[in-house]
Amino acid sequence: MRQIWPRSFGKAIGVSMLVVCIVQIGQAEVMSSSNFKMQSDSINAGGALSNSATYKLEDSVGEQATGNGTSTTYKLKAGYQQMQEVYLSLTAVPNVTLSPSIPGLTGGISTGSAAFIVTTDSPAGYTVTLSATSSPAMRSGVYTIADYVPIGAAPDFLFTTDPTDVHFAYSPEGVDIAQRFKDNGSVCGVGVSDTANRCFDGLSTSPVEIVRRTTGNHPNGATTTLRFSVGVGGSVAVPAGQYKATSTVTALSL
Repeated sequence: MRQIWPRSFGKAIGVSMLVVCIVQIGQAEVMSSSNFKMQSDSINAGGALSNSATYKLEDSVGEQATGNGTSTTYKLKAGYQQMQEVYLSLTAVPNVTLSPSIPGLTGGISTGSAAFIVTTDSPAGYTVTLSATSSPAMRSGVYTIADYVPIGAAPDFLFTTDPTDVHFAYSPEGVDIAQRFKDNGSVCGVGVSDTANRCFDGLSTSPVEIVRRTTGNHPNGATTTLRFSVGVGGSVAVPAGQYKATSTVTALSL
């Protein structure tokens, strides 16, 4: 945790993360037209959908060589019924301690990061969102640190703290970050680059997409790193206290 003290003391500010993983089942579509979509098909001798007040049964009869098959190098789901399952996992995101301490007399910038891995065998991929549990996100009792506000609609390429600024920002990094956080070397929201420690945004209680992948990545998964920064200008008096921000990472299959 990082804690801010009056101007005659040192201090530290901390960020902890509440991680929630939500799975939404999705499948690839093998056939479609302007008025229908067929997610998967089966050539068989029979089958039907049966249900009652206490059960639901979907069966097929006559398919050959169905079932799950695995080895050290592959996983096979053969047959109509096996094809419907989608695997999605999100590793736990550790709490983040920002450093160094920000001197109360002169201000400064404190940073920290946390990484998570998302793995799926869904051919359609997945999306990851980030949201804060409060607004502003960073707070200590009744005292708060404002969420970072970019100059324009896109994130700011640089995290800038003026003498009168006190704010909290984040930036995702990874091979699958959403277009909003990609850059062309100087501007965010355009291009295909992922320049390290660039494209900063402020947290919101509304979920913001930070990752989007349109293919599966099982079994290795993909790592995304969340970088957090708190900036305190030298002309601002920040009340003493331990400040904490809690956010939620949510992964959904597409």
